[in-house]
Amino acid sequence: MFILDKFLKIIYNTSRQNIIYKIYEKHLLNQINQYPFPQHIGIILDGNRRWSKIKEVGKEKGHKVGADIAEDLLNWIYELGIKITTIYVLSEENLERESYEIDNIYSLLEDKLTRLYDDTRIHNKQIRIKSIGDFKKLPEGLQNILKKLELKTENYQNMYLNIAIAYGGQKELLNAIKKISVAVKEGIIDIDDINEKLIESNLYTAHLPQAEPDLILRTSGEKRLSGFLLWQSAYSELIFVDVFWPEFRKIDLMRAIRTYQKRSRRYGK
Repeated sequence: MFILDKFLKIIYNTSRQNIIYKIYEKHLLNQINQYPFPQHIGIILDGNRRWSKIKEVGKEKGHKVGADIAEDLLNWIYELGIKITTIYVLSEENLERESYEIDNIYSLLEDKLTRLYDDTRIHNKQIRIKSIGDFKKLPEGLQNILKKLELKTENYQNMYLNIAIAYGGQKELLNAIKKISVAVKEGIIDIDDINEKLIESNLYTAHLPQAEPDLILRTSGEKRLSGFLLWQSAYSELIFVDVFWPEFRKIDLMRAIRTYQKRSRRYGK
């Protein structure tokens, strides 16, 4: 009888928490719907390994839960109607971690992206998916599914999902400089033709209707960009939350949007 009472109490408390969460979620939604949404949100998915350490589980578990939350994120941006989302999944520096950890991340990514290929949300909402980063450093299987996704969605223009993987902001700028330098050397352009728009047209984000994120959000409490969209983030609003990525919720995203809406963007003026 005692065990049954304890079990029912757990169910009651969980249900009560879910009800309170839903009420708060609706409250936040009503608040943020009163003001313009950011058109482009960048999210640095950080804290999988530290979450694993605190929970005393393996790194694989942390990355698995983090990958599941990233899949939930697609539902949230779908429901909120955020036009452009760029998620920072894996930096160039991350590739130097132990091979078993990186291989596990690659496997998770390949599985999640394969499921996206026939995901009705992608095609109903006309979401264009594109990877940004050093594509050649990725395993062949991951390259293949990314190519298939990009090809299948390349004509979609309603929403955009960019996956920054094997990405480095300094490398992105370096590649742009090299491409422009070749054009100058071959006489295609003159050195005086180099301006901000030309540089932007040679960045990984050139396909976007708005390359600059209005809002960049980083989880885990770390307060740095770690090379994320260095050129594009010049006037982005930065928000850092003390939540590890595996525990990130829709209300955390909506809170960040609410904080963004309360700020006055002056662009240096």
